[in-house]
Amino acid sequence: MAQARHISRAEGLIRAAGERLTAPRAAVLALLLGADRALTHHEIGAGLAARVAVDRVTVYRVLDWLVATGLAHRIAGDDRTWRFRASLEGTHARHAHFTCSACGKTECLDQVRVRAPARVPAGYLPREVELTIRGLCAGCH
Repeated sequence: MAQARHISRAEGLIRAAGERLTAPRAAVLALLLGADRALTHHEIGAGLAARVAVDRVTVYRVLDWLVATGLAHRIAGDDRTWRFRASLEGTHARHAHFTCSACGKTECLDQVRVRAPARVPAGYLPREVELTIRGLCAGCH
C-alpha cells in the first residue's frame, strides 16, 4: 500500500531530523511525498480529510514547520497562493520550477540546478535563488 509506505517514510524523515513526531506532521509530509506536483494548502487539506482529522490552522502550522525544518519547500504561485512540495536531499533552494500559466499546476524541475549569481552588489549576501519557468503543461497545450 503506497500510503503506508509514505507514512513510514515521513515518520523516518521527521525522526532523522531530530524533530518530534506527531500524527499531523507525518500525515502532511506523507501526502507531499506521494504527490506528483506541488500542492496548495486547500489541496493538502482536501487530501487529508479522508485520512485524518486535521483542521486548517494545524495544516498551516505543520506546513510552516516543514519549511522551517527543510523537509518541504514552498513555491509562490502567480495567483498569490503558496504551493508546497517535500524537499528531498536538500534540493529545495537549488532547483527550478515549472508553473502552468493556464491551470496553475507547479512542478519541481530537479534536473535544472540553480546557482547564486556570480556577482551581487557589495555588502549583499545571497541565500537562495528562485527560478520559475512559466508556460503550458502537457494537459493544457
